[in-house]
Amino acid sequence: MGQMHIAKNDIVEVIAGNDRGKRGKVLKVMPKQSRVVVEGINFIHRHTRARGQGEQGGIIEKEAPINVSNVMLVCTKCNKGVRIRTKILADRSKTRVCTQCGEMVERRS
Repeated sequence: MGQMHIAKNDIVEVIAGNDRGKRGKVLKVMPKQSRVVVEGINFIHRHTRARGQGEQGGIIEKEAPINVSNVMLVCTKCNKGVRIRTKILADRSKTRVCTQCGEMVERRS
């Protein structure tokens, strides 16, 4: 349970599994389980029964969490999945820096 290098709304690239090579936006971060939910990645099929009058049953597709080790943050300058470092600036604030090009990777909101 360390600190996660991925945050909500980051663009990430999947580096392992069936969705390898795909990119998506992080919808949810679960630090305790070391997992992230990425938009359009790792779809599961949920079979639901109609519970009430007028409510429709069927198969619902939704994204399932994947391990954070299977995604890499996409650098805006390099345009590929990269490792990142944490750098402390002069005003003592932390920022994420791309190890390839040294560009700052800001958090999207």
